[in-house]
Amino acid sequence: MSIENNTIALAGIFQASELVRQIARQGMLDQAPFEASIQSVLKINADSIMDVYGGLSGIKTGLQILCQQLGNETKRNIEVMQYVLGVVFLERKLAKRQDMLAKIRIGIEKSVAETEIYAATHPQVVEQLANLYTQTLSTFDYRIKVSGEQRFLENPHNADKIRALLLAGIRSAVLWRQKGGKRLQFIFSRAKILRTAQDLLGMTKNLS
Repeated sequence: MSIENNTIALAGIFQASELVRQIARQGMLDQAPFEASIQSVLKINADSIMDVYGGLSGIKTGLQILCQQLGNETKRNIEVMQYVLGVVFLERKLAKRQDMLAKIRIGIEKSVAETEIYAATHPQVVEQLANLYTQTLSTFDYRIKVSGEQRFLENPHNADKIRALLLAGIRSAVLWRQKGGKRLQFIFSRAKILRTAQDLLGMTKNLS
């Protein structure tokens, strides 16, 4: 297991979760990490885990949030952690459903085809990904409950972004699991993950 690859995938889950929190609480989100997270869903065949997010800079927000959640008690956000754990739990349920995995892959391939006409974060592409989440992962008996301002949650464009981001979180959770990720790491490998995330975050500063 590469702790670096494991941490990058974990940062992908934290990034998607933080963006869900932003849009649910503020009605807006940071565009650059949003684009990177959506692109990570559409990148079916990537050369490396870093390539999934368009390079290390694409996962910068996720690394920042991961460092805050694991290393700074005063900056921890319980909602973000709830979304992270919810995504990890859903991914485990999804892993047992080959039929649903196949349906998700077909749906993602359709969205990839749409990006030949539209940008990855175009409302039509985001809506397609959101509908795919609704038709598959939302059918499980466990659902991720998103907390926020009702006026933001009731906005259909915001709702689409939230569902598309949860799908992005699942994509990262699949990668994390493939790279040896386990829930117990949050307890037993916390310090190692934090150090790796801090090192990777330092590398993103050299890229900017």
